[in-house]
Amino acid sequence: MDEALHTTILKATNSKKIVKTEHIQELWSGYGKLLRVFLDNGQSIIAKVISYPDNDRHPRGWSSNFAHERKKKSYAVETSWYQHYESHRVLAKTAKLLGAGTLLDAKTRYLLLEDLGSEGFQMPQKPQIEEHNLTLKWLANFHRHYLNCKPLRLWPIGSYWHLETRPHELEVMTDKELKAAAPLIDQKLNEANYKTIIHGDAKLANFLFREDQVAAVDFQYIGGGVGIKDVIYFLSSVLEESDLEKEAQSYLDYYFKILNLPQVEKEWRKLYPYAWCDFFRFLQGWSPGHWKIHSYSRKMREEVLKCL
Repeated sequence: MDEALHTTILKATNSKKIVKTEHIQELWSGYGKLLRVFLDNGQSIIAKVISYPDNDRHPRGWSSNFAHERKKKSYAVETSWYQHYESHRVLAKTAKLLGAGTLLDAKTRYLLLEDLGSEGFQMPQKPQIEEHNLTLKWLANFHRHYLNCKPLRLWPIGSYWHLETRPHELEVMTDKELKAAAPLIDQKLNEANYKTIIHGDAKLANFLFREDQVAAVDFQYIGGGVGIKDVIYFLSSVLEESDLEKEAQSYLDYYFKILNLPQVEKEWRKLYPYAWCDFFRFLQGWSPGHWKIHSYSRKMREEVLKCL
C-alpha cells in the first residue's frame, strides 16, 4: 500500500496500525482497486483507491480521451455524493464516508468508507424475489426522498448510459431508426415534470443484503432524472428475456406501491418504455451482442417509435 494512503487511513480512523489488507476487486477498466483494510482496533473499512492509468484498458475496447474524462468525472461525482448527501440514509442505507481526497501524485483519488460487510451485508448467492423487492423498496424510498431536489455537485443527468456522455456509441449504431430517435427519447425523459436523484447504475451487483435490509454502493453515475430509469435498469439486471413479460409489471406495481406518489406514478409509468428504449439504444452501440438485446427490448423499441 502507498505510504501516504497508509498514513491517511490511520489518521482517518484514529488507528495505530493496519493489521492486514484484503483485495476485493479491481475497478472497472483498470482504474484502481477496492480494498478491505483491517485495523488494530478491530475495525475494518473499505478503501476505494482510484488510480488513473496511462492507457485506458476498457474490456470492450471503448478507450478514448473522452471516455477517460467521463470516468474521471464519475469518481469526482461519487466523492461529492458521499461528502454532501446523507439525509437519505435512514430509509435508503448507504455507507458512511470516513475520508476522501487525493494523494500527492494527484493521479490517485481515494474514498474511505464504512465496511458494510462488517455489519453483515453481503451479496446474495442466489437472489430471489425477496432481494428484488428489497432493492425496489430502496429505490422507491430513495427516489421519494430526493423528489424535486436539484442534483447539485452531481451529474446533471444521471445514469452511465446518458446520451450526451455516449456520442461514440451512438455513432456506431446500425439501427438507423432508433439512432435518429435517440435525441427525442432523451428529451422526453429529461423534460419530465417529476424528477429526482437517481442512482444511475442500479444493477443487482451494487446492492448488499442482510436479512430484511439492503444497502447500496457505487455512486459514480448518480445525478438527476426520472426514477424509472433506475427501475428499468435494475429489472434488466435480474430478469431474463422470458421472465420480463411475465414478471416486470408485478415488480413495477410493487415499486410504485412503496413510492406512493400517484401523480409521479402516472408520469413515470408512461415513461417506462422510453427509459427502457434509452438503455437499449446504448447497448446497441456499446455491445451489439449483449444478452439484454432481446425480444422484450425490441418490443419497447417498437412501442416508443410508434409514439414519436
